[in-house]
Amino acid sequence: MKISIRRIFVVGFIILLLIQFYQPARNLDYGQVLPSHFVKTYTVPSNVETILRTSCYDCHSNNTEYPWYSYIQPARMFLDSHIKEGKENLNFSTFGNYSPRKQGNKLERIVKQIKSGEMPLSSYTLIHRNAILSTTQKEEIINWINKTKDSLSLGN
Repeated sequence: MKISIRRIFVVGFIILLLIQFYQPARNLDYGQVLPSHFVKTYTVPSNVETILRTSCYDCHSNNTEYPWYSYIQPARMFLDSHIKEGKENLNFSTFGNYSPRKQGNKLERIVKQIKSGEMPLSSYTLIHRNAILSTTQKEEIINWINKTKDSLSLGN
């Protein structure tokens, strides 16, 4: 039995059309800032908060600003998997629910990943050019986190 290229293309096209109807719930809190949110847990300077909101919150909070292509499958599935993984590793919206020790570890990981250039992901900054961290922005975040970590250790 010979399967034609045309038949494969038609079946693939139909599958692509059908998956467009799959639109799972979005990761949105509509700007809500819960008591467990990072900015409620710590006194975050506005410049650091702005940097985190621009470069981190889409994948690491409960409030994602979805781009236009998020309505197209399979791009949406790809985005959702990144968001799910990002929130499993660090969720700024529930940061206050972490134990003090875990908060300190998360802050250390943020510093390490910023210094190594692992975060934000290059696949994210490829499209979101404004999320690329400048040297000054990296220093601002790292300096603030180091001061905050020092106060955490003094409080123990």
